[in-house]
Amino acid sequence: MLAGNKIFVPTYQRAYSWDTELEKVNSPKQTNVFLSDLEDYNKSSTKSKYYFGHFLFEEKDEKKFGIIDGQQRMTTIIIFLSVLFSRLKQIRPLNETEQETFEDIIKRNSTYRFETVDYDDRFFKDCVIDQSKKDRNGIKTVSAKRIAIAFDFFTSQLADKDETYLLKMLDTVQNASCTTHPVKDASEAIQMFIFQNNRGKQPSNLEIIKAQFMFNVHLYGGEEKESLIKEIKDRFEEIYKSISSIEYRINEDDVLVYTLRVHFNSLWETNAIDKINKLLTEANPIPFIKSFTQSLAISFEHLTTFFSKDERENLEIHSLVTLGGIGIAMPFIIKAYKFGLPINQINLLCSKLETMVLRHRLIGTRAEITSRLNDVYQKFTSENPDITPINIRIDWMKTTQDWWWSYWGNKELERSIQGGLNHSTAKYLLWKYENHLQSQGKSGYKATRFDKIVNPELEHIAPQTENPETGYDNYDEEFVNQYINCLGNYLLLSKSHNCSVGNKPFADKRATYKELTQQREIQEMTVKSETWTKELIQQRKEKIVKFVIENV
Repeated sequence: MLAGNKIFVPTYQRAYSWDTELEKVNSPKQTNVFLSDLEDYNKSSTKSKYYFGHFLFEEKDEKKFGIIDGQQRMTTIIIFLSVLFSRLKQIRPLNETEQETFEDIIKRNSTYRFETVDYDDRFFKDCVIDQSKKDRNGIKTVSAKRIAIAFDFFTSQLADKDETYLLKMLDTVQNASCTTHPVKDASEAIQMFIFQNNRGKQPSNLEIIKAQFMFNVHLYGGEEKESLIKEIKDRFEEIYKSISSIEYRINEDDVLVYTLRVHFNSLWETNAIDKINKLLTEANPIPFIKSFTQSLAISFEHLTTFFSKDERENLEIHSLVTLGGIGIAMPFIIKAYKFGLPINQINLLCSKLETMVLRHRLIGTRAEITSRLNDVYQKFTSENPDITPINIRIDWMKTTQDWWWSYWGNKELERSIQGGLNHSTAKYLLWKYENHLQSQGKSGYKATRFDKIVNPELEHIAPQTENPETGYDNYDEEFVNQYINCLGNYLLLSKSHNCSVGNKPFADKRATYKELTQQREIQEMTVKSETWTKELIQQRKEKIVKFVIENV
C-alpha cells in the first residue's frame, strides 16, 4: 500500500488523536493496544497474516492518496516502523533488502511516503522520520504532543529488544494484510468512514456530523456539489486547527451542543445527532448544512480566542475556566464573542456566570437551572447584545425569596458551605479567598492566578485522624463531626509543603505557614496560644463564609 505511493492526511480531517499510557493500567490506550496486539500475534501459532483493517482513500492522482479513514492506524504504523528501523540501525547497518523496505514505506531521499495534517507535518517529519528534533520544546498542538508521546513510548519499548524480536516485528508489519478502497470523490469516501471500526477511537459526534453533511451534499448538492464540498472542507480545516489548540480545554462534542444552542437560540437543545438527523431529512438540507457548518467554525474560532489568548490575559476568564464544569455558561460566551462585545463586557459576563455555576455546584440542588436562564438567553441577540438583563437575573436569583427561584440564593449557599466540601471546589474557594486577603488595603493590587500556585493541595490544619501530637483540640465526637472537615480547617498549600508538614505538631506546622496570606493569617490567629481550637476554626470559617456569600 505504501510502496511507491504518497499518502497524506487532508487538512479537513482530524489530527492525530490516539493516546498512549506510559504506565501499565487495566484499560490501556490505543497505542498500547497496537503494540500488544502485534506482540500477541507474534507469540501465536497462526498461519494467517496480521490484519490491519480497512483503509479509505480519496485518490488525488495515480500515486497520491488522501486518507479518509484509517489515518490514526496509519500514523501509528509509521511511528512504530520508524522507531523500529532506528533501533535496528543501533544494532547493525541495514542490509540491502531492509534499506529498500525503509525507502518503500518510510522515506526515499527527500520523498516522504506519509504526511500528516499540514500544521503537524513539519514536527512529524523532524521528530519521527528524520529524528532530528530530540527535545520536546515548542510543541504547538495536542496532536503533535500525542505524536511525540507515541514516538517516545515505542522508543522505550524497543530500547532493549534484540535483532530477532525486531525482524519478527518488521516481517509481521511489512507482510500484514489490509483492505483498501480508493475513490475519486471525497464525499463518497467520507460517507463510508463512519462504519469502519478497527479498535481505534470511536468517531466523535462531530466527525459523524461531518460525514453526514458531506454525504448529503453529495446527494443533493446538484450543480453546486463541488463548491459546497470545498466549502465544508475549508470550514472543517479551520475547525480541526482550532481543536488542535484547545482540545485539552474543551470537548469537541460539547462545542457541537453549544453551537446547536447558539444556532437555534435555545438552551434546551441537547441531542445534536438526533436534531441534525431530523433536519437532514427535510426536502432541501443544503441551506442548513451551509449555515450550521459556518456556525460550528465560528464557535471554534471564538473558543480558541477565549481559551488561548483571553484566558491568559483576563483573570475573570481564567477564574471561570479554572472553575470548570461551565457548560451552562458557554453558549452565553460564544454569543458574546459572536456579537463582538468588548473584552470588559465579556469579563463581566464571565464573572456573573461563574457565581451561578459555583452556587449550582455547591448547593447541589436538583432544580434545573436552564428554565431560569433560557428567556434572558433567548433575548440576548445580535439585535440586542446587552448583557445587563442576564446580569440582573443572576443577581436577583442570589437574593430572591421566591420559592421557584431561591434554590441558588444566599440562604441556601450559606447552608451548603458549613461542612465538608469537594476538595477541588474547596481549593478554588480558598484561592479566591487568598486573593481577597492579598487585596485588602492595597491599591493597584494584581490578583494571583490559580496556575501560579505550585501544585496546590488542600491541607487539613487539624489532621483528619486523631493526632497524638500536641497543639490540637480534643478529638471528641463534636470536633470530628463538625470541625475537621470545614472551610475553617482547610488551608491552601503547595504539594511539597503539604507533604512536608504531614501530621506534625501544630507548632511545627504553624512555623511553616509563610507562603500565602491565608497561611500567615493562621499564624496571626494563634500568636497568643499555639493551639488550634474549635473556637479558632469556627472564627475562621465564619470569616470565609462571609467572604463567599458576599463575592460568589
